[in-house]
Amino acid sequence: MNIAHWLERSALVSGSNPALMLGERLVADYATFHARAAALAQALTAMNIAPGDRVAIYSGNAPDYLVALYGIWIAGAAAVPINAKLHPREAEFILADSGARHLFAAPGMAEGLNCPATTLDSPAFTAMTTGAPAPITERSPNDLAWLFYTSGTTGRPKGVRITHAMLAATSLCYPVDVDPVSPADAALYAAPMSHGAGIYAPIHVRMGARHIVPPSGGFDAAEVLALSAALGPTSMFMAPTMVRRLTDAAQTTGSRGDGIRTIVYGGGPMYRADIEEAVAVFGPKFVQIYGQGECPMAITALSRADVADRTHPRWQARLASVGRAQSMVEVAIGDATGAPLPTGEIGEIMVRGAPVMPGYWQNPDATAKTLVNGWLMTGDMGSLDADGYLTLADRSKDVIISGGSNIYPREVEEVLLTHPTVHEVSVVGRPSAEWGEEVVAFIVPTPGTTPDPAALDAHCLTQIARFKRPKVYVTLQELPKNNYGKVLKTDLRRRLAEES
Repeated sequence: MNIAHWLERSALVSGSNPALMLGERLVADYATFHARAAALAQALTAMNIAPGDRVAIYSGNAPDYLVALYGIWIAGAAAVPINAKLHPREAEFILADSGARHLFAAPGMAEGLNCPATTLDSPAFTAMTTGAPAPITERSPNDLAWLFYTSGTTGRPKGVRITHAMLAATSLCYPVDVDPVSPADAALYAAPMSHGAGIYAPIHVRMGARHIVPPSGGFDAAEVLALSAALGPTSMFMAPTMVRRLTDAAQTTGSRGDGIRTIVYGGGPMYRADIEEAVAVFGPKFVQIYGQGECPMAITALSRADVADRTHPRWQARLASVGRAQSMVEVAIGDATGAPLPTGEIGEIMVRGAPVMPGYWQNPDATAKTLVNGWLMTGDMGSLDADGYLTLADRSKDVIISGGSNIYPREVEEVLLTHPTVHEVSVVGRPSAEWGEEVVAFIVPTPGTTPDPAALDAHCLTQIARFKRPKVYVTLQELPKNNYGKVLKTDLRRRLAEES
């Protein structure tokens, strides 16, 4: 089944219901939303976009983002949402690797990219969305719907194949395990639609709820509080750092988060003190989820009741967990061979079920390493207690999660190593109250040179996204290494902890 059928059904059942909003301004009801997306599908078909072809979206949040997404699906193509914060060089790689036939981009973002493009909210896009509608192209459950690019430990992006069946399974977990949805509710897109927030769009489309894009196009705490008060009940996905900033803003203004129904948080480590404070300010409005691109948003959930509970004898341990397995998956803990470990022991988190990917895009080696005997090997370490609560112990990968975005050290290291003053470098993350984690680069200078942080910043910005560049540069005479010459990042992290 094509996931776009959910939009068609909502248009038939509740076509006059408000669908797309830019702030408090209504952009389209469900009938108009469906008509524009179906016309876009017809335009794509006229451009010889065939079922199974990939069409990319490189944009910040906008109502037209959802029109483009559903137009792609109605045409039977697969969407390739690209993080708007990525550097054009990184976007170019994704376009080439995915074989994207067309690109929908925010104004100015398609410049220099080697792909035919249409600018969102332009006369050309308007023309594409006002013609005759196309019928929904039928797709099988295992056909590609969304190609999500996530980096591996080497920093080279891998395309996660998200099928129509995966989207349906993840979507149906939401009202069962996370939060019920009704037509009176609204999804507020403060986090990027290219990631988890966008993954939650289909269930809100299916239920005929409103989709609110803040006029800022991103996360502004005061704006979120104001829009929720005016348009609630709102639900939204946030990285832990966003929850922290929203709590600070509410305390400054005396807001209690009127109109906010639910905040789903995930995508990085949440400090227990921060979520306790957030619940104290806003009340029982929080649900935690744990997932990854390979099983999007659908591994575990910590319920609203568990997040708010302060009476259970083990409430602190439960609040420090990421909850229990969602309805469509099994979760287990395995040893280095994938053999199950007893309750309470730490090992690799393994997942299987309908929301798990069938594999990476054109990368059989990575697929074989990640999907083992029917299990998704997440690369994350954790333990399960007797009640089924999963607690993360560590990440086996060195990924740094800053502001909800993944940063892979080797990618940053390889850029820095091309600067003439950098002889050796090792990048690690350190805790940050504002961002969750921030990037720190330990540098051994090229003999006779002195690295200049401003020059290194400028060098990074020519090749990678701004949010990936180091916040701090530390110069060392040598990097700590073991007998095999491997850099001991644990020693570097320990040094940062001792200095904090």
